[in-house]
Amino acid sequence: MSPKKHTALLLQASVVWIVFWLAGLPDYFQQYSTPVMGVVCTFLSVVFTLYAVYVLGRCREDVRFSRAFWLSVYYTIPFAVYDTLYCGWYLGLGAGFLTSHWYLTVFYFSIWLTFIPVAWLLKAAAPKAP
Repeated sequence: MSPKKHTALLLQASVVWIVFWLAGLPDYFQQYSTPVMGVVCTFLSVVFTLYAVYVLGRCREDVRFSRAFWLSVYYTIPFAVYDTLYCGWYLGLGAGFLTSHWYLTVFYFSIWLTFIPVAWLLKAAAPKAP
């Protein structure tokens, strides 16, 4: 990927994090019950899976795994850094936010468990040339 594309993905991830942060005010989603957050996380997981199928299905097969890797990087690492700065440092929760804000932590891993396998499944499902 070009430096311009890396910059665009980082900017996109930053904007998405800000939107989630604003949506989570006043207590970064702590005001919602565990069952509600479970439903929201399940819904978001479905959305991310459909997004992965859409985005990775549109790219050339020779760049699909690379694209899946970089999307996983930019949809997890910046979020983890921003959440650590906000929850761990600013709110003073330290590493404890990883359990108290479990609904954030889940996505640090689930994105990797979505995009990479989707790239693999799309390759496996592609018609083979005779």
